[in-house]
Amino acid sequence: MQFVVIGHDYKDEKALERRLAVREEHLNFADKMFNAGKWLFASALLDDNGNMNGSIIFCNYNSEEELRKEWLNNEAYVKGKVWEKIIIRKAKVAPHSFSK
Repeated sequence: MQFVVIGHDYKDEKALERRLAVREEHLNFADKMFNAGKWLFASALLDDNGNMNGSIIFCNYNSEEELRKEWLNNEAYVKGKVWEKIIIRKAKVAPHSFSK
C-alpha cells in the first residue's frame, strides 16, 4: 500500500539547527529504505528563503501500522524533534517513465 508522509518542521529558532544535526542519520536511513523498496520518492520542503522546513516522502508499506513501526518510530526527524506535525495519507503513485 502506498502512502505519502508530509513532515512539517517546528517553527522555533532552533528548528533548522536540529534538522541539520540529525540530517546525516536521516539520509542514511533513507538509503536503506530506498534500497529495500520501501521509499519511492522523497524531497525536502523549502521556505521562501530556500531553507529546509519540512519533508515529503512517498513510500510503500503493508499498512500504516507497519509504516509507523518500521519507520516513524525510528525516524531521526521524529526522535530529534524536527518534525512538529506529520500527515500520513494513503496514496497511489502513477506509473511513469521519463523520456527525452
